[in-house]
Amino acid sequence: MKINVCVADESHTRFAETICREIYISSLERKTGIAKRTPEYICGKIRAGKAVIAVTDDGDFAGFSYIESWGGKSFVANSGLIVAHAYRGMGVAKMIKEQTFLLSRRLFPEAKIFSITTGAAVMKMNYEFGFRPVPFTELTDDPEFWKGCEGCRHFEILKNHDYKMCICTGLLYDPKEHLTIHHPDETTDSSDNHGQ
Repeated sequence: MKINVCVADESHTRFAETICREIYISSLERKTGIAKRTPEYICGKIRAGKAVIAVTDDGDFAGFSYIESWGGKSFVANSGLIVAHAYRGMGVAKMIKEQTFLLSRRLFPEAKIFSITTGAAVMKMNYEFGFRPVPFTELTDDPEFWKGCEGCRHFEILKNHDYKMCICTGLLYDPKEHLTIHHPDETTDSSDNHGQ
């Protein structure tokens, strides 16, 4: 079975309720906190071109993730990564994560990309893309971002620690920390480097 992963468009808004339900069920199963999302919120991300979705050739929902910019677009959060139960263990999460990361880099090339998670699998994927664990003080201080945590069962822990620590791990990708590697074919004519 083929699973197509792409930037979501208007035709995918029909999955909004399914996405919210999958996110909620997953949080109950893991017994971890997760910020609640509404179908309207998910539709907003899709319509803004800030979401990635996985759909099977048969038209079944397989997974989802979205991005949001914070702090005057200096930070971008990769959020809401979910894979439908029927499609777990097939590498779908990694495909979604890769496309979400590429979308973040394309829309916000100078921004630091961050994620907060309790999931070991998400942490592992983030490490592979060059993220590193950081204290919350290195993440956005935009109060609107942290408002999104109010629906989480662990919100009181976050609030009681002045939004500096919680159950989640903060992960950060700073584009300034990554060197651009130039392929030899992209360099100028080698004759320019001799006898000058």
